[in-house]
Amino acid sequence: MWDFVQICVGGLAVGAIYAVIALGFSLVFRVTGAINLSQGGFAVIAAMLGYTFAVTFGFPLWIAIPVAVGLTTLGGMILGNFTFVPALERLSTANILMLTAGLLTMIQGFTLVIWGSQPYAMPPFSGEAPLVFGPIRLPSQSIWVFGSTAACICGLWLLITRTKLGRALRACAENPTAASLMGVDVRRMTLFSFGLATFIAAVAGVMVAPTTSLQFDTGGLFTISGFIAAVIGGITSFPGAVIGGVFLGLTTQIATAYISSLFATAIALVALLAILVWRPSGLLQSRVRRRHDVRENLKASMHMARLAGGAARIFAILAFAIGLLLPLAVTDNGILSGIVIAGILFMTLMGLDVLMGYAGQVSLGQAGFMAIGGYTSGYLTVNYGVTPVVGVVAGIVLSLGCALILSIVTLRLRGLYLALATLTFGLLVDSCAVGFVGVTGGPSGLVGIPSFSVAGHEFASPRSMYYLVFGLDVVILVGLVGCMSSGFGRALRAIRTDQLAADALGINTVRYKLVAFLISAALASLSGSLYAHFFNFLSPEMVGTDRSLELVAMLIVGGEGTLFGSVLGALLLTLMPTIFQPLALYKTFVSGALLVCGFLYLPQGIYGALVHFVAQLTGNTTPKVTDVKAAGAHR
Repeated sequence: MWDFVQICVGGLAVGAIYAVIALGFSLVFRVTGAINLSQGGFAVIAAMLGYTFAVTFGFPLWIAIPVAVGLTTLGGMILGNFTFVPALERLSTANILMLTAGLLTMIQGFTLVIWGSQPYAMPPFSGEAPLVFGPIRLPSQSIWVFGSTAACICGLWLLITRTKLGRALRACAENPTAASLMGVDVRRMTLFSFGLATFIAAVAGVMVAPTTSLQFDTGGLFTISGFIAAVIGGITSFPGAVIGGVFLGLTTQIATAYISSLFATAIALVALLAILVWRPSGLLQSRVRRRHDVRENLKASMHMARLAGGAARIFAILAFAIGLLLPLAVTDNGILSGIVIAGILFMTLMGLDVLMGYAGQVSLGQAGFMAIGGYTSGYLTVNYGVTPVVGVVAGIVLSLGCALILSIVTLRLRGLYLALATLTFGLLVDSCAVGFVGVTGGPSGLVGIPSFSVAGHEFASPRSMYYLVFGLDVVILVGLVGCMSSGFGRALRAIRTDQLAADALGINTVRYKLVAFLISAALASLSGSLYAHFFNFLSPEMVGTDRSLELVAMLIVGGEGTLFGSVLGALLLTLMPTIFQPLALYKTFVSGALLVCGFLYLPQGIYGALVHFVAQLTGNTTPKVTDVKAAGAHR
């Protein structure tokens, strides 16, 4: 009995931290209608700064902690002013979600560069001795955690309900356009909400620092936990954020104590997915309703750069010739292996482009299907001796089954909530890959996977694997180009432009979106299988959530809605650390920065920039541009 009470006390302490981070999610979402996934990154930055000032420089805590929180808040507001605030004026909420994922990656990369990959832990503020209440032992740091949580909750409540600034924030939350007409500086309120959320995350970071070891990527864990708590409780509700945080803390602690720490996250993710499907608004819902502004639809419009017919054929022939002769020019096996990896990832990127670029359905869990395909094929070939071809087919079948189930359970979800559901799916697959040690090898990975072979011919060298991947890429690309040029592709573009209008025109939107999702899942599974056979090894880090975000970065940087453009992003982000070895430490930071800059300053990607460059060379200053709104004419 007392053991259970002790576990619950620990769960409340953990839940308090989750609740504080969830408050930041709720605040930003209520004011802007967007999810800010960079929250956890700021928490780690503040914790690392607190450690540096207190431990490294020897400052007293009453100086080190406020300075760390203040610097983090200032840095967050500067970053938000140049990224998040401008994005609200030009991007859809789903794209802002991906942009903040890029911000999180960039912050993690910055933390890696400054503090390295080693773990850090601050000493407790009030010493090591716990507080004893009969049979219950309470760590002294928990008092600071509970106190800071209560202070954040009360302070935020007073700000929102009792001040003129709070009334301005509430006005922006309900209707930004009307608030602007009433004289409220919406842009300033947006920046203030982002800065306040950064401050809340920073407080959570410095308070939790003495209770756990922190690394550069811990911000992702904080973000996921705070996000789960906010969605479970109700993303627009401050009380819901607190309830969601406490629920998540208790659930994970009890699951860790009585089941396994490996499955604690998976249980929380299953609960999150159930909430998203059953009640997307969460257990509690704020009375504040953000009214819909029709101008927000304009942010989702997309112009696809296209080469004219003759130029497109010349470009295709030139690209094919370069691809065919490339292994003859590249003699370094390291670089050639990087090109092979980029080619493998190009397969899943083409599927992701069909889903996101053409159908407009945001997916942040693409690597989950890579994991399903890779582990299925690897497990069957290692443990049952099946041929790699059979293993690949089995992985595709299983991935299609999972995609079908996910599509059915998320049928009601659209836009932002669909993106959150796919992110949850990817996190769930990642958690299962860590937990099912007997199948996946757990955190250590699945070893001994044989090289890919067909009819006794083994593709063991980078050169032979290159030609296999190149041939598959060409076949898939040609097939998808033809498919996207048909009525199917026009229907997908119509759905991306306006799903209600597409329904009115007689397009079966459910069927078309389902087919796009299945295509994406199948290609991701194929990519994951080849990935595993090429490395002869597969671990959760190789196909985890960070990989999903990296795939989105590759797609955006290369060129969304172009099919071919994503290979440019894949080559850039894959080869950059290989070619510039001294800069390998900066890969995470650069990957996040490219995603953010791609959304803000290069919406058509590298491919779109090349199209405009070719148009200028040929004297055609107006390259062929396809507006997805024109696709609405398809019946």
